[in-house]
Amino acid sequence: MDLQKKRKLINKLALTLSVVAMLFGLFWLVWILFTTLELGVTRMSLDLFTKMTPPPGTEDGGLANAIAGTLILVGLATLLGTPIGVLAGVYLAEYGRRTWLGHATRFINDILLSAPSIVIGLFVYAVYVAQVGNFSAMAGVIALALIVIPVVLSTTENMLKLVPDTQREAAFALGAPKRVVIMQVTLKAAMPGVITGVLLAVARIAGETAPLLFTALSNQFWSLDLNKPMANLPVTIFKFAMSPFKEWQEIAWAGVFLITLGVLGLNIVARVVFRPKHKQ
Repeated sequence: MDLQKKRKLINKLALTLSVVAMLFGLFWLVWILFTTLELGVTRMSLDLFTKMTPPPGTEDGGLANAIAGTLILVGLATLLGTPIGVLAGVYLAEYGRRTWLGHATRFINDILLSAPSIVIGLFVYAVYVAQVGNFSAMAGVIALALIVIPVVLSTTENMLKLVPDTQREAAFALGAPKRVVIMQVTLKAAMPGVITGVLLAVARIAGETAPLLFTALSNQFWSLDLNKPMANLPVTIFKFAMSPFKEWQEIAWAGVFLITLGVLGLNIVARVVFRPKHKQ
């Protein structure tokens, strides 16, 4: 009886600590979201989406070039990193589960997943920016793609491993070659999870600032040239928030609101729309 009471006491203590930790995290999350909403919505207007970033001391301005630059950088990085991540994930799950190359790839991918984004930015700066002699949007795309790849790879591998081997065996029994089994059976079954991983990777890179400071940098003007610096929301927010100008700070909060809204939307879509549907 004493042992049972002790277990119940430990269980209640653990549950209490878990609830306190959850409430502690939710408190800061709600505070951050409320502050972002309060300060960001007040600066929302049509000008924010149609006008360029303003010079110092100017009340009139927006984030049109930064929004367009972020969409380009994130879109191209996703297009570049997703196929590599998916193909590598397919290899690890279907071919390299017990091979030395599979173990080495998985180890390197784990390192990339935990590597600070600023390290990736410095790496791209050393191997690309310093060699070509100028900051560019293409360097930013490469840096962001290096963040996308390990997220998509890990998600793809895990989702494919969840597909029962009986489905593969049934397809093999019908005479289907391995490539057909992968494309028509395992990848189709794991597709919702793979898409979720891609959306989560997009949500992660959408707000990355450190890699872009060393690669794409920023641009006060409208520019779609991938070989030149390109405006983007994270760096613009960083620069405007650190400035002494009230107008810039207000625009920075509007940019924070846009990124927060976009990231929350992608997370909701990834976790709700594309979650696996269990048949009753």
